[in-house]
Amino acid sequence: MKLKPLSDRVVLKMVEAEETTKSGIILAGSAKEKPQIAEVIAVGPGGIVDGKEVVMTVKPGERVIFSKYSGTEVKCDGEEYTVVRVGDILATVE
Repeated sequence: MKLKPLSDRVVLKMVEAEETTKSGIILAGSAKEKPQIAEVIAVGPGGIVDGKEVVMTVKPGERVIFSKYSGTEVKCDGEEYTVVRVGDILATVE
């Protein structure tokens, strides 16, 4: 099965959370923060949303930072994805 976002939606796959801190301390599962960096898997077509034209500014393969508690988490073929609006994406990571 393949996810194809509609309108101004973007499908993201989370980048693994850090296992250790910069100083080398190994973090327990509950101590890890929810990652905010993800890879763009699929992008909707954009268009007119709520009376305003939305231009999609990201493309598949890019890494992005998005709002911490935004989006909807979905499972597809055993993989976990997050579907967010393009407005919830804060920056691209180079």
